[in-house]
Amino acid sequence: MTALPALAEVVRFRDLIAERLGLQFDESKLGTLATVLHQHAHAQRVNCTHHLLNLAHASGTSEAWYRLAGELTVTETYFLRNSDQFIACRDIALPNRLACRADGETIRILCAGCASGEEPYSLAMVASEHFAYALPRIAITALDVSAAMLDKAARGRYTHWSLRDFPPDMRARWFKPEAESFVLDPAIRAKVQFEQHNLAHDSCDFGAPDSLDIVFCRNVLMYFSPEQAQAVIARITRALAPDGYFFLGHAETLRGLSHDFHLCHTHGTFYYQRKNSITPAQPFAPPPVPRWQPAAVLGDTRWVAEIQRASDRILALSVPAPTPAAPTAPQAAAATPPLALAPAPDLHRALEYLQREQYGQALAQLGTLDAAQALDPDVLLLKAVSQSHGGALDAARATCHALLERDELNAGAHYVLALCCEGAADLGAAVEHDRTAAYLDPGFAMPHLHMGLLARRQGNTAHALRDLSQALALLLKEDPSRLLLFAGGFKREALIALCRAELASLGTPA
Repeated sequence: MTALPALAEVVRFRDLIAERLGLQFDESKLGTLATVLHQHAHAQRVNCTHHLLNLAHASGTSEAWYRLAGELTVTETYFLRNSDQFIACRDIALPNRLACRADGETIRILCAGCASGEEPYSLAMVASEHFAYALPRIAITALDVSAAMLDKAARGRYTHWSLRDFPPDMRARWFKPEAESFVLDPAIRAKVQFEQHNLAHDSCDFGAPDSLDIVFCRNVLMYFSPEQAQAVIARITRALAPDGYFFLGHAETLRGLSHDFHLCHTHGTFYYQRKNSITPAQPFAPPPVPRWQPAAVLGDTRWVAEIQRASDRILALSVPAPTPAAPTAPQAAAATPPLALAPAPDLHRALEYLQREQYGQALAQLGTLDAAQALDPDVLLLKAVSQSHGGALDAARATCHALLERDELNAGAHYVLALCCEGAADLGAAVEHDRTAAYLDPGFAMPHLHMGLLARRQGNTAHALRDLSQALALLLKEDPSRLLLFAGGFKREALIALCRAELASLGTPA
Protein backbone atom coordinates (compact mmCIF):
# COMPACT_ATOMS: atom_id res chain seq x y z
CA MET A 1 0.00 0.00 0.00
CA THR A 2 1.29 3.49 -0.84
CA ALA A 3 2.48 5.40 2.21
CA LEU A 4 0.81 8.70 3.08
CA PRO A 5 2.70 11.71 1.71
CA ALA A 6 5.01 13.77 3.90
CA LEU A 7 4.28 17.48 4.38
CA ALA A 8 7.15 18.43 2.06
CA GLU A 9 5.64 16.24 -0.67
CA VAL A 10 2.23 17.87 -0.27
CA VAL A 11 3.79 21.34 -0.50
CA ARG A 12 5.69 20.25 -3.62
CA PHE A 13 2.40 18.95 -5.05
CA ARG A 14 0.75 22.31 -4.36
CA ASP A 15 3.62 24.15 -6.07
CA LEU A 16 3.36 21.91 -9.14
CA ILE A 17 -0.40 22.52 -9.30
CA ALA A 18 0.18 26.29 -9.27
CA GLU A 19 2.87 25.98 -11.96
CA ARG A 20 1.03 23.63 -14.33
CA LEU A 21 -2.61 24.56 -13.76
CA GLY A 22 -2.47 28.03 -12.25
CA LEU A 23 -4.64 26.87 -9.34
CA GLN A 24 -3.84 28.35 -5.95
CA PHE A 25 -4.43 26.61 -2.61
CA ASP A 26 -3.63 27.91 0.87
CA GLU A 27 -2.57 25.93 3.94
CA SER A 28 -6.17 25.08 4.83
CA LYS A 29 -6.34 22.87 1.71
CA LEU A 30 -3.19 20.85 2.38
CA GLY A 31 -5.20 17.96 3.85
CA THR A 32 -7.32 17.74 0.71
CA LEU A 33 -4.21 17.87 -1.49
CA ALA A 34 -2.58 15.12 0.57
CA THR A 35 -5.60 12.87 -0.01
CA VAL A 36 -5.61 13.54 -3.76
CA LEU A 37 -1.85 12.94 -4.05
CA HIS A 38 -2.08 9.69 -2.10
CA GLN A 39 -5.01 8.39 -4.17
CA HIS A 40 -3.31 9.12 -7.49
CA ALA A 41 0.01 7.61 -6.40
CA HIS A 42 -1.80 4.51 -5.14
CA ALA A 43 -3.69 4.19 -8.43
CA GLN A 44 -0.38 4.33 -10.31
CA ARG A 45 1.15 1.75 -7.91
CA VAL A 46 4.06 4.07 -7.05
CA ASN A 47 5.04 6.01 -3.98
CA CYS A 48 4.25 9.73 -3.68
CA THR A 49 7.80 10.82 -4.44
CA HIS A 50 7.82 8.84 -7.68
CA HIS A 51 4.41 10.17 -8.65
CA LEU A 52 5.55 13.75 -8.06
CA LEU A 53 8.53 13.15 -10.35
CA ASN A 54 6.19 11.88 -13.06
CA LEU A 55 3.97 14.94 -12.69
CA ALA A 56 6.97 17.27 -12.78
CA HIS A 57 8.02 15.83 -16.14
CA ALA A 58 4.47 15.99 -17.60
CA SER A 59 3.24 19.11 -19.38
CA GLY A 60 0.20 21.01 -18.17
CA THR A 61 -1.72 19.66 -21.15
CA SER A 62 -1.06 16.00 -20.32
CA GLU A 63 -3.88 13.63 -19.40
CA ALA A 64 -2.55 13.33 -15.82
CA TRP A 65 -2.87 17.05 -15.25
CA TYR A 66 -6.24 17.21 -17.00
CA ARG A 67 -7.57 14.60 -14.57
CA LEU A 68 -6.19 16.45 -11.57
CA ALA A 69 -7.68 19.75 -12.70
CA GLY A 70 -11.10 18.17 -12.90
CA GLU A 71 -10.80 16.86 -9.34
CA LEU A 72 -9.43 20.06 -7.82
CA THR A 73 -12.14 22.42 -9.06
CA VAL A 74 -15.85 22.60 -8.30
CA THR A 75 -17.77 21.54 -11.42
CA GLU A 76 -21.31 21.86 -10.05
CA THR A 77 -23.49 24.20 -12.13
CA TYR A 78 -27.01 24.42 -13.53
CA PHE A 79 -28.95 25.85 -16.45
CA LEU A 80 -29.41 29.66 -16.55
CA ARG A 81 -27.26 30.06 -13.44
CA ASN A 82 -27.21 33.79 -12.50
CA SER A 83 -29.98 34.38 -15.00
CA ASP A 84 -29.52 38.17 -14.96
CA GLN A 85 -26.35 37.72 -16.99
CA PHE A 86 -28.14 35.69 -19.64
CA ILE A 87 -30.80 38.41 -19.82
CA ALA A 88 -28.08 41.07 -20.23
CA CYS A 89 -26.52 38.94 -22.94
CA ARG A 90 -29.90 38.60 -24.66
CA ASP A 91 -30.86 42.28 -24.41
CA ILE A 92 -27.48 44.01 -24.73
CA ALA A 93 -24.54 41.89 -25.82
CA LEU A 94 -26.01 39.79 -28.64
CA PRO A 95 -27.99 42.61 -30.31
CA ASN A 96 -24.97 44.93 -30.18
CA ARG A 97 -22.57 42.37 -31.59
CA LEU A 98 -25.01 41.40 -34.36
CA ALA A 99 -25.23 45.08 -35.28
CA CYS A 100 -21.43 45.49 -35.23
CA ARG A 101 -20.66 42.51 -37.45
CA ALA A 102 -21.38 42.70 -41.17
CA ASP A 103 -24.29 40.68 -42.53
CA GLY A 104 -23.27 37.07 -42.84
CA GLU A 105 -20.27 37.46 -40.52
CA THR A 106 -20.13 34.93 -37.69
CA ILE A 107 -20.84 35.94 -34.10
CA ARG A 108 -18.46 33.90 -31.94
CA ILE A 109 -19.28 33.11 -28.31
CA LEU A 110 -16.78 31.40 -26.01
CA CYS A 111 -17.55 29.63 -22.73
CA ALA A 112 -14.27 29.11 -20.89
CA GLY A 113 -14.53 26.56 -18.08
CA CYS A 114 -17.85 25.11 -19.22
CA ALA A 115 -17.93 22.07 -16.85
CA SER A 116 -20.78 19.75 -17.89
CA GLY A 117 -22.22 22.09 -20.51
CA GLU A 118 -25.14 23.83 -18.80
CA GLU A 119 -23.76 27.32 -19.50
CA PRO A 120 -23.10 27.04 -23.26
CA TYR A 121 -26.32 25.12 -23.79
CA SER A 122 -28.20 27.89 -21.94
CA LEU A 123 -26.69 30.40 -24.37
CA ALA A 124 -27.67 28.21 -27.31
CA MET A 125 -31.28 28.13 -26.09
CA VAL A 126 -31.34 31.91 -25.57
CA ALA A 127 -30.02 32.39 -29.11
CA SER A 128 -32.51 29.91 -30.56
CA GLU A 129 -35.51 31.48 -28.84
CA HIS A 130 -34.70 35.17 -29.40
CA PHE A 131 -32.40 35.32 -32.45
CA ALA A 132 -33.73 32.60 -34.71
CA TYR A 133 -33.20 34.83 -37.75
CA ALA A 134 -29.46 35.00 -36.99
CA LEU A 135 -28.96 31.52 -35.57
CA PRO A 136 -26.82 30.25 -38.49
CA ARG A 137 -24.40 33.13 -37.80
CA ILE A 138 -23.96 32.33 -34.09
CA ALA A 139 -21.17 29.88 -33.17
CA ILE A 140 -20.64 28.74 -29.57
CA THR A 141 -17.40 27.09 -28.42
CA ALA A 142 -17.03 25.65 -24.93
CA LEU A 143 -13.74 24.75 -23.23
CA ASP A 144 -12.95 22.73 -20.15
CA VAL A 145 -9.96 20.88 -18.73
CA SER A 146 -11.90 17.79 -17.60
CA ALA A 147 -12.53 15.02 -20.12
CA ALA A 148 -15.18 13.53 -17.83
CA MET A 149 -17.11 16.81 -17.75
CA LEU A 150 -16.87 17.20 -21.52
CA ASP A 151 -18.14 13.66 -22.04
CA LYS A 152 -21.13 14.44 -19.82
CA ALA A 153 -21.77 17.66 -21.74
CA ALA A 154 -21.66 15.85 -25.08
CA ARG A 155 -24.24 13.33 -23.91
CA GLY A 156 -26.70 16.13 -23.08
CA ARG A 157 -28.42 14.16 -20.31
CA TYR A 158 -29.25 16.03 -17.09
CA THR A 159 -31.09 15.57 -13.79
CA HIS A 160 -33.71 17.67 -12.01
CA TRP A 161 -30.88 19.33 -10.06
CA SER A 162 -29.33 20.84 -13.21
CA LEU A 163 -32.76 22.21 -14.14
CA ARG A 164 -33.75 23.48 -10.70
CA ASP A 165 -34.07 27.16 -11.76
CA PHE A 166 -35.09 26.49 -15.35
CA PRO A 167 -38.48 27.82 -16.58
CA PRO A 168 -40.93 24.93 -17.05
CA ASP A 169 -42.00 26.12 -20.50
CA MET A 170 -38.39 26.13 -21.74
CA ARG A 171 -37.84 22.70 -20.22
CA ALA A 172 -40.85 21.39 -22.13
CA ARG A 173 -39.50 22.84 -25.40
CA TRP A 174 -35.91 21.74 -25.16
CA PHE A 175 -35.82 18.58 -23.04
CA LYS A 176 -37.33 15.13 -23.36
CA PRO A 177 -37.97 13.24 -20.09
CA GLU A 178 -36.36 9.83 -20.03
CA ALA A 179 -36.47 7.74 -16.86
CA GLU A 180 -34.93 9.93 -14.12
CA SER A 181 -33.17 12.21 -16.62
CA PHE A 182 -33.90 14.94 -19.15
CA VAL A 183 -32.33 14.63 -22.61
CA LEU A 184 -31.44 17.86 -24.40
CA ASP A 185 -32.80 18.57 -27.88
CA PRO A 186 -30.27 17.52 -30.58
CA ALA A 187 -30.59 20.91 -32.28
CA ILE A 188 -29.27 22.68 -29.17
CA ARG A 189 -26.51 20.14 -28.70
CA ALA A 190 -25.41 20.71 -32.29
CA LYS A 191 -25.00 24.46 -31.63
CA VAL A 192 -22.10 23.95 -29.19
CA GLN A 193 -18.61 22.73 -30.03
CA PHE A 194 -16.73 21.32 -27.02
CA GLU A 195 -12.93 21.28 -26.75
CA GLN A 196 -10.54 20.15 -24.02
CA HIS A 197 -8.06 22.83 -22.95
CA ASN A 198 -6.11 23.87 -19.89
CA LEU A 199 -7.07 27.56 -19.68
CA ALA A 200 -4.00 28.44 -17.63
CA HIS A 201 -1.60 27.00 -20.20
CA ASP A 202 -0.07 29.37 -22.75
CA SER A 203 -0.92 26.91 -25.53
CA CYS A 204 -4.66 27.50 -24.93
CA ASP A 205 -5.45 29.77 -27.87
CA PHE A 206 -8.75 31.59 -27.48
CA GLY A 207 -8.82 32.60 -31.12
CA ALA A 208 -7.37 35.05 -33.60
CA PRO A 209 -7.16 38.71 -32.55
CA ASP A 210 -10.56 40.42 -32.43
CA SER A 211 -12.34 37.20 -33.43
CA LEU A 212 -14.57 36.71 -30.37
CA ASP A 213 -17.73 38.69 -29.66
CA ILE A 214 -18.84 37.42 -26.24
CA VAL A 215 -16.90 35.51 -23.60
CA PHE A 216 -18.33 33.79 -20.53
CA CYS A 217 -15.56 32.87 -18.07
CA ARG A 218 -17.50 32.52 -14.84
CA ASN A 219 -16.24 31.16 -11.53
CA VAL A 220 -12.91 30.19 -13.10
CA LEU A 221 -10.52 33.01 -12.23
CA MET A 222 -11.15 32.51 -8.51
CA TYR A 223 -9.09 29.31 -8.67
CA PHE A 224 -6.08 30.96 -10.32
CA SER A 225 -3.14 32.77 -8.82
CA PRO A 226 -3.19 36.52 -9.67
CA GLU A 227 -0.38 35.99 -12.19
CA GLN A 228 -2.24 33.21 -13.98
CA ALA A 229 -5.55 35.10 -13.89
CA GLN A 230 -3.89 38.13 -15.42
CA ALA A 231 -2.31 36.00 -18.15
CA VAL A 232 -5.62 34.29 -18.99
CA ILE A 233 -7.43 37.62 -19.15
CA ALA A 234 -4.72 39.08 -21.39
CA ARG A 235 -5.12 36.22 -23.88
CA ILE A 236 -8.90 36.50 -23.83
CA THR A 237 -8.64 40.26 -24.31
CA ARG A 238 -6.50 39.86 -27.43
CA ALA A 239 -9.04 37.47 -28.93
CA LEU A 240 -12.05 39.61 -28.01
CA ALA A 241 -13.16 42.23 -30.53
CA PRO A 242 -13.32 45.91 -29.54
CA ASP A 243 -16.69 46.51 -27.82
CA GLY A 244 -16.98 42.74 -27.23
CA TYR A 245 -18.49 41.56 -23.95
CA PHE A 246 -16.90 39.68 -21.06
CA PHE A 247 -18.99 37.98 -18.33
CA LEU A 248 -17.36 36.88 -15.06
CA GLY A 249 -18.84 35.14 -12.04
CA HIS A 250 -20.94 37.37 -9.79
CA ALA A 251 -18.17 37.50 -7.15
CA GLU A 252 -15.29 38.01 -9.62
CA THR A 253 -13.88 41.31 -10.84
CA LEU A 254 -11.22 42.59 -13.21
CA ARG A 255 -10.06 45.20 -10.67
CA GLY A 256 -6.30 44.86 -10.37
CA LEU A 257 -6.07 42.49 -13.35
CA SER A 258 -6.89 44.53 -16.45
CA HIS A 259 -7.47 48.12 -17.57
CA ASP A 260 -8.81 47.10 -20.98
CA PHE A 261 -12.53 47.00 -20.15
CA HIS A 262 -15.40 49.31 -19.31
CA LEU A 263 -17.57 48.16 -16.41
CA CYS A 264 -21.25 47.69 -17.34
CA HIS A 265 -24.18 47.38 -14.94
CA THR A 266 -27.62 46.52 -16.30
CA HIS A 267 -30.35 44.01 -15.47
CA GLY A 268 -29.08 43.84 -11.90
CA THR A 269 -25.70 42.39 -12.88
CA PHE A 270 -22.15 43.51 -13.66
CA TYR A 271 -20.19 42.62 -16.79
CA TYR A 272 -17.52 44.19 -19.00
CA GLN A 273 -17.09 45.62 -22.50
CA ARG A 274 -13.68 45.72 -24.16
CA LYS A 275 -12.18 49.12 -24.88
CA ASN A 276 -11.13 50.05 -28.40
CA SER A 277 -7.43 49.85 -27.58
CA ILE A 278 -5.43 47.47 -25.39
CA THR A 279 -2.69 48.56 -23.00
CA PRO A 280 0.70 46.87 -23.44
CA ALA A 281 0.94 43.71 -21.33
CA GLN A 282 3.09 43.94 -18.20
CA PRO A 283 4.11 41.15 -15.83
CA PHE A 284 2.04 40.91 -12.68
CA ALA A 285 3.71 42.31 -9.58
CA PRO A 286 2.32 42.40 -6.03
CA PRO A 287 1.78 45.85 -4.53
CA PRO A 288 4.99 47.29 -3.07
CA VAL A 289 5.36 48.51 0.50
CA PRO A 290 3.17 51.64 0.83
CA ARG A 291 5.11 54.77 -0.04
CA TRP A 292 3.53 56.76 2.78
CA GLN A 293 1.69 56.06 6.01
CA PRO A 294 -0.22 58.49 8.23
CA ALA A 295 0.64 58.61 11.91
CA ALA A 296 -2.74 57.07 12.73
CA VAL A 297 -1.82 53.80 11.07
CA LEU A 298 1.92 53.51 11.67
CA GLY A 299 2.84 49.84 11.84
CA ASP A 300 0.01 48.87 9.47
CA THR A 301 1.47 47.47 6.26
CA ARG A 302 -1.43 48.36 3.98
CA TRP A 303 -2.98 51.52 2.60
CA VAL A 304 -5.75 52.59 0.31
CA ALA A 305 -3.43 52.35 -2.71
CA GLU A 306 -3.22 48.61 -2.14
CA ILE A 307 -6.97 48.31 -1.84
CA GLN A 308 -8.21 50.76 -4.42
CA ARG A 309 -5.69 50.81 -7.22
CA ALA A 310 -4.96 48.12 -9.75
CA SER A 311 -1.62 46.46 -9.19
CA ASP A 312 -0.27 47.21 -12.63
CA ARG A 313 -1.00 50.90 -11.99
CA ILE A 314 1.08 50.62 -8.81
CA LEU A 315 3.89 49.06 -10.80
CA ALA A 316 3.70 51.85 -13.38
CA LEU A 317 4.19 54.42 -10.62
CA SER A 318 7.20 52.67 -9.15
CA VAL A 319 9.24 51.61 -12.18
CA PRO A 320 9.92 53.21 -15.56
CA ALA A 321 7.25 52.36 -18.08
CA PRO A 322 8.33 50.29 -21.11
CA THR A 323 8.24 52.05 -24.42
CA PRO A 324 5.01 50.87 -26.11
CA ALA A 325 5.09 49.49 -29.61
CA ALA A 326 3.93 51.93 -32.27
CA PRO A 327 0.22 51.38 -33.00
CA THR A 328 -0.89 50.30 -36.40
CA ALA A 329 -2.58 52.90 -38.56
CA PRO A 330 -6.20 51.93 -37.73
CA GLN A 331 -5.40 51.98 -34.02
CA ALA A 332 -3.36 55.16 -33.90
CA ALA A 333 -6.32 57.51 -33.55
CA ALA A 334 -7.99 55.43 -30.85
CA ALA A 335 -4.89 54.68 -28.77
CA THR A 336 -4.95 56.13 -25.25
CA PRO A 337 -1.86 58.20 -24.44
CA PRO A 338 0.26 56.66 -21.69
CA LEU A 339 -0.09 58.00 -18.17
CA ALA A 340 2.57 60.55 -17.31
CA LEU A 341 4.83 59.34 -14.52
CA ALA A 342 5.69 61.69 -11.67
CA PRO A 343 7.66 61.47 -8.45
CA ALA A 344 5.58 59.86 -5.72
CA PRO A 345 3.80 62.62 -3.76
CA ASP A 346 4.29 62.87 0.01
CA LEU A 347 0.81 62.87 1.52
CA HIS A 348 1.64 62.48 5.21
CA ARG A 349 0.61 66.04 6.12
CA ALA A 350 -2.65 65.92 4.18
CA LEU A 351 -3.57 62.65 5.88
CA GLU A 352 -2.86 64.11 9.31
CA TYR A 353 -5.24 66.98 8.50
CA LEU A 354 -7.83 64.44 7.36
CA GLN A 355 -7.46 62.52 10.61
CA ARG A 356 -8.14 65.74 12.56
CA GLU A 357 -11.14 66.47 10.26
CA GLN A 358 -9.43 69.65 9.00
CA TYR A 359 -10.58 69.20 5.44
CA GLY A 360 -9.75 72.72 4.24
CA GLN A 361 -6.16 72.35 5.39
CA ALA A 362 -5.95 68.92 3.73
CA LEU A 363 -7.10 70.40 0.43
CA ALA A 364 -4.68 73.30 0.80
CA GLN A 365 -1.83 70.86 1.36
CA LEU A 366 -2.83 68.87 -1.73
CA GLY A 367 -2.91 72.14 -3.65
CA THR A 368 0.84 72.55 -3.12
CA LEU A 369 1.59 69.52 -5.32
CA ASP A 370 2.80 70.08 -8.86
CA ALA A 371 0.49 69.49 -11.81
CA ALA A 372 1.73 65.96 -12.56
CA GLN A 373 1.47 64.79 -8.94
CA ALA A 374 -2.00 66.30 -8.65
CA LEU A 375 -3.26 63.71 -11.15
CA ASP A 376 -1.96 60.74 -9.14
CA PRO A 377 -4.94 58.45 -8.29
CA ASP A 378 -4.10 58.51 -4.57
CA VAL A 379 -4.09 62.30 -4.60
CA LEU A 380 -7.38 62.50 -6.49
CA LEU A 381 -9.04 60.06 -4.09
CA LEU A 382 -7.80 61.94 -1.01
CA LYS A 383 -8.94 65.21 -2.59
CA ALA A 384 -12.42 63.84 -3.35
CA VAL A 385 -12.80 62.49 0.19
CA SER A 386 -11.74 65.82 1.72
CA GLN A 387 -14.13 67.72 -0.54
CA SER A 388 -17.06 65.45 0.26
CA HIS A 389 -16.45 65.51 4.01
CA GLY A 390 -16.13 69.31 3.80
CA GLY A 391 -19.48 69.66 2.03
CA ALA A 392 -18.13 70.61 -1.41
CA LEU A 393 -20.15 67.88 -3.14
CA ASP A 394 -20.05 69.28 -6.67
CA ALA A 395 -16.27 69.59 -6.48
CA ALA A 396 -16.00 66.09 -5.02
CA ARG A 397 -18.13 64.71 -7.84
CA ALA A 398 -15.89 66.36 -10.46
CA THR A 399 -12.76 65.00 -8.77
CA CYS A 400 -14.23 61.49 -8.69
CA HIS A 401 -14.97 61.62 -12.40
CA ALA A 402 -11.39 62.77 -13.05
CA LEU A 403 -10.17 59.80 -10.98
CA LEU A 404 -12.41 57.34 -12.84
CA GLU A 405 -11.02 58.58 -16.15
CA ARG A 406 -7.64 57.31 -14.96
CA ASP A 407 -8.81 54.25 -13.01
CA GLU A 408 -12.29 53.19 -14.11
CA LEU A 409 -12.48 50.37 -11.57
CA ASN A 410 -11.72 52.51 -8.49
CA ALA A 411 -14.11 51.42 -5.74
CA GLY A 412 -13.34 54.41 -3.52
CA ALA A 413 -14.36 56.89 -6.21
CA HIS A 414 -17.71 55.17 -6.62
CA TYR A 415 -18.33 55.26 -2.87
CA VAL A 416 -17.62 59.00 -2.68
CA LEU A 417 -19.94 59.51 -5.65
CA ALA A 418 -22.64 57.65 -3.71
CA LEU A 419 -22.28 60.18 -0.88
CA CYS A 420 -22.46 63.04 -3.38
CA CYS A 421 -25.61 61.62 -4.97
CA GLU A 422 -27.24 61.25 -1.56
CA GLY A 423 -26.43 64.90 -0.86
CA ALA A 424 -28.19 65.82 -4.10
CA ALA A 425 -31.22 63.69 -3.09
CA ASP A 426 -30.60 61.27 -5.94
CA LEU A 427 -30.92 58.10 -3.88
CA GLY A 428 -31.22 55.79 -6.89
CA ALA A 429 -27.86 56.94 -8.24
CA ALA A 430 -26.37 56.71 -4.74
CA VAL A 431 -27.35 53.06 -4.45
CA GLU A 432 -26.02 52.39 -7.96
CA HIS A 433 -22.57 53.75 -7.05
CA ASP A 434 -22.61 51.88 -3.73
CA ARG A 435 -23.38 48.63 -5.54
CA THR A 436 -20.54 49.27 -7.97
CA ALA A 437 -18.09 49.97 -5.15
CA ALA A 438 -19.18 46.82 -3.29
CA TYR A 439 -18.85 44.71 -6.44
CA LEU A 440 -15.40 46.06 -7.29
CA ASP A 441 -14.14 45.51 -3.74
CA PRO A 442 -16.15 42.83 -1.87
CA GLY A 443 -14.28 43.57 1.38
CA PHE A 444 -15.25 47.27 1.44
CA ALA A 445 -17.63 47.82 4.38
CA MET A 446 -18.75 51.43 3.86
CA PRO A 447 -20.84 50.95 0.68
CA HIS A 448 -22.82 48.19 2.42
CA LEU A 449 -23.38 50.40 5.46
CA HIS A 450 -24.50 53.29 3.26
CA MET A 451 -26.88 51.09 1.26
CA GLY A 452 -28.31 49.65 4.47
CA LEU A 453 -29.00 53.10 5.90
CA LEU A 454 -30.58 54.27 2.65
CA ALA A 455 -32.79 51.17 2.52
CA ARG A 456 -33.78 51.75 6.16
CA ARG A 457 -34.84 55.32 5.34
CA GLN A 458 -36.88 54.10 2.39
CA GLY A 459 -38.63 51.41 4.41
CA ASN A 460 -37.02 48.52 2.52
CA THR A 461 -36.53 46.20 5.47
CA ALA A 462 -35.23 43.19 3.54
CA HIS A 463 -32.48 45.17 1.80
CA ALA A 464 -31.63 47.04 5.00
CA LEU A 465 -31.17 43.77 6.90
CA ARG A 466 -29.04 42.29 4.14
CA ASP A 467 -26.69 45.26 3.73
CA LEU A 468 -26.38 46.18 7.41
CA SER A 469 -25.57 42.57 8.29
CA GLN A 470 -22.90 42.50 5.58
CA ALA A 471 -21.51 45.85 6.74
CA LEU A 472 -21.26 44.60 10.32
CA ALA A 473 -19.35 41.49 9.26
CA LEU A 474 -16.93 43.54 7.15
CA LEU A 475 -16.41 46.30 9.72
CA LEU A 476 -15.08 43.78 12.22
CA LYS A 477 -12.04 43.24 9.96
CA GLU A 478 -11.95 46.48 7.95
CA ASP A 479 -8.54 47.98 7.27
CA PRO A 480 -7.85 50.86 9.71
CA SER A 481 -6.40 53.09 7.00
CA ARG A 482 -9.55 52.73 4.93
CA LEU A 483 -11.68 53.66 7.94
CA LEU A 484 -9.51 56.75 8.37
CA LEU A 485 -10.15 57.71 4.77
CA PHE A 486 -13.84 56.94 4.34
CA ALA A 487 -15.52 56.90 7.76
CA GLY A 488 -15.82 60.68 8.15
CA GLY A 489 -14.17 60.77 11.57
CA PHE A 490 -16.16 57.88 13.05
CA LYS A 491 -14.22 55.10 14.75
CA ARG A 492 -14.69 51.42 14.02
CA GLU A 493 -16.50 50.90 17.34
CA ALA A 494 -19.00 53.66 16.56
CA LEU A 495 -19.80 52.23 13.14
CA ILE A 496 -20.23 48.74 14.57
CA ALA A 497 -22.53 50.12 17.28
CA LEU A 498 -24.54 51.94 14.60
CA CYS A 499 -24.97 48.72 12.59
CA ARG A 500 -26.07 46.79 15.67
CA ALA A 501 -28.53 49.47 16.72
CA GLU A 502 -30.07 49.63 13.25
CA LEU A 503 -30.34 45.85 13.05
CA ALA A 504 -31.92 45.72 16.52
CA SER A 505 -34.49 48.33 15.47
CA LEU A 506 -35.35 46.07 12.52
CA GLY A 507 -35.95 43.16 14.87
CA THR A 508 -32.69 41.32 14.28
CA PRO A 509 -30.26 40.95 17.20
CA ALA A 510 -26.62 41.49 16.20
